[in-house]
Amino acid sequence: MKKLMLTLAVSLAFAPAAFAADAPSAARAPSPSSAMPAYGADKPIPTPKIVKKTLANGMTVWVVPRRGLPRVDYVLAVRGAGFAADASDNPGFANLLAGMINEGSARRDSRAIAEAAQGMGGSVAAGAASDGISVSANAVSSQAAGMMALLAEVARTPNFPAREVELAKANALQGLRALEATPRFRAERAINQAVYGEHPYGHTQPTAEAINSVTQDMLRSEHARRFRPDRTLLVISGRINERDAMKLAQAAFGDWKAEGVGLADTAPAPRAAKPARVLLARDGSVQSTIRVGAPGIQASADEQVPLRLASTILGGGFSSRVNLNLREQKGYTYGASAGARMNRVGGAIVGGADVRNEVTGAALTEYFNEYKRIGSELVPADEMTMNKRYVAGSYLINNQLQGAVANTLAQNWLIGLPPEFLGQYVPLVQKVTPQQVRDVSKKYFAPESQSIVVVGDPAAVGEQLKPFGEFKVSEK
Repeated sequence: MKKLMLTLAVSLAFAPAAFAADAPSAARAPSPSSAMPAYGADKPIPTPKIVKKTLANGMTVWVVPRRGLPRVDYVLAVRGAGFAADASDNPGFANLLAGMINEGSARRDSRAIAEAAQGMGGSVAAGAASDGISVSANAVSSQAAGMMALLAEVARTPNFPAREVELAKANALQGLRALEATPRFRAERAINQAVYGEHPYGHTQPTAEAINSVTQDMLRSEHARRFRPDRTLLVISGRINERDAMKLAQAAFGDWKAEGVGLADTAPAPRAAKPARVLLARDGSVQSTIRVGAPGIQASADEQVPLRLASTILGGGFSSRVNLNLREQKGYTYGASAGARMNRVGGAIVGGADVRNEVTGAALTEYFNEYKRIGSELVPADEMTMNKRYVAGSYLINNQLQGAVANTLAQNWLIGLPPEFLGQYVPLVQKVTPQQVRDVSKKYFAPESQSIVVVGDPAAVGEQLKPFGEFKVSEK
């Protein structure tokens, strides 16, 4: 049925061109400009009511009651538990830790956990990011209490069964082998290291040695260090009143106590780095994977909203400047992007594309031309308006569902943004001026500050890269 609907949609999309000969006359057909309706008025961004409470053990609880489907969503965010907390010789460990959260608890094995969640009409899962680990769960409203108890069980008392640990390690090794065969993985690893140096943000991808070193005891001890109520936020969203939600949170987490000494806060990431030039050899490759990058700013910085909009204009969508240039005008690539990546204590500016060998140097030139242009010229009014509407529309669509709202609130909290930012973001974007876009772009997209990483065939692209500096050739 979905395939039929997609085929029909495609057919209708091309119908005007296919049946143009059947039109009475070209003179009577409306012009595209006259047929296009005017933009509707911008809709206000709804700011939900957020009820906040801190439990006696330091755990933060936010409740967001919402009408609609009889469903409740939970997101438990643990700050400081993510990749930035991993030891330098064990990068990517947080991913294994998060993946094992629902693979067995003190009461149930992985199958029993999954069956219990499904029986309540929902699911429970976890994932890691640079600044934390999030455990998400959902259920029909009538099972809100049961799912809250299950969430607390998997988050507080994971057992890390030996058999599941070995299976997870085997799967992680297989996944790593597949990733290491891709140029994008190699390019991302190299540009992160060039931007962040020895900071933990620069070493989030796992290694085979790190995966093999993981043990059941390591998982248990790290869980005890990282999962602490005083570093945890629980967001509850859905068809549930605030009183019942707080009561459930207290029952499930009120007796949770921190054990031992917690992790230290992540040190600030570097704000400057010596630009690197790295060519990762991929002999025989018919295309190059390029990345350009430099240090950026943390998510809560004063300039973050203008920089977000500048990133959208420059390389954040199909109609962005670098994509229109490299894809639509030059035909160098199927897609190009560029923009800011922001974490709690630092960030990066990263752009990249996959291009044909013969245009590797030309693609880098066009990247830097666009970086110079946005940092020296004011963005025209119509382009500002288009991108502001794109940001507002995308944000509204992405945050329609209550699970998405809960997740956005939790992720914002992890990176240092207040709950009010959920409703403030779009109005703040709408206030950004062309001068602000130009100024932040000049500061953070300056070509002379960018490191360059190319994954490709040295014999095919080496000469093209010489104008950009001396490249270190590496096989890794």
